[in-house]
Amino acid sequence: MLEACVLATILCGFFGIILKKNLVMKIVSMDVMSTGVIAFYVLIASREGLFTPILDEVKKVAYADPVPQAVILTAIVIGFSIQALMLVGVMKLARDNPTLESSEIEKNNTP
Repeated sequence: MLEACVLATILCGFFGIILKKNLVMKIVSMDVMSTGVIAFYVLIASREGLFTPILDEVKKVAYADPVPQAVILTAIVIGFSIQALMLVGVMKLARDNPTLESSEIEKNNTP
């Protein structure tokens, strides 16, 4: 059930990127899709176990792999920086165009 919710989040973000015409809404949809992908990755990585591999005493339990956790932290930082860069680009476009609709921007900038 949790996998279905995560995949629905990814699909909502994907269709938002395709169907929305406002550039800010496209950026928000991309962030939703990125969050869904990160949640799916964490969900798959946690199937092995939920315990940390750093223990005081040795127990025979399934441990969570720390490598996917490091990859996810990197993906979150990269996603945040890309989102900030895209918002700066939209702010620059907003100075020259009265609207943030992608079709209107294309009409205004076509020779």
